[in-house]
Amino acid sequence: MTGPGFDLQRAAMVERQLRRRGIGDERVLQAMGEVPRERFVGASQAARAYADSALPIGYGQTISQPWVVAAICEALALVGDETVLEVGTGSGYSACVLARLAREVLTIERVTELAAQARETLAELGVDNVEVRVGDGSLGAPDRAPFEAIAVHATAPAPPAALLRQLAPGGRLVAPIATDRADMLTLFTRGEEDADPASLAGFDVRTIAPCRFVPLIGSEGFGR
Repeated sequence: MTGPGFDLQRAAMVERQLRRRGIGDERVLQAMGEVPRERFVGASQAARAYADSALPIGYGQTISQPWVVAAICEALALVGDETVLEVGTGSGYSACVLARLAREVLTIERVTELAAQARETLAELGVDNVEVRVGDGSLGAPDRAPFEAIAVHATAPAPPAALLRQLAPGGRLVAPIATDRADMLTLFTRGEEDADPASLAGFDVRTIAPCRFVPLIGSEGFGR
């Protein structure tokens, strides 16, 4: 399920879906141009791997639209020495992209079968700086905090306080937040160490774009 046809589709995706729509971080564009997205979708979806849309990956979950993955990675502003927490591993695609942008990625998936598939695919691709855990991603990974960056791939009902607490000073968290109009992809940047995740005092908050994600399921999400 690889070959020159997919290589051409990947290059076209980078130019048409990403660069022309404002993604300007060359490291992100390079990573998106290297990761074989077709390896992270089932055989029935391989022909659509580079479509400008999210795709089903089973268990009620999806692999995000390429632009959304790139926008999250760009907003995290990674330089290569960070430890990144990812919530919502899915098929492992965005973890594979993040692995090219950061020193280490810890990714959490609540669906055991998806986590196992992601581990297998990442291992087959030789990705050795990603740890896949099964658990409630809404609670993050306090044992590994703080993180310089956190990416959330499911819509939260409110700014995720447990995850914001796990950001290092100066760290950046990107998450879709549910509103009356749409899910809004939002960047939270932590200021001083005493910043308050509950009130967001000490956090800079910036809306990136409307988006659509599956709901964040967990103790600090939309329940179980």
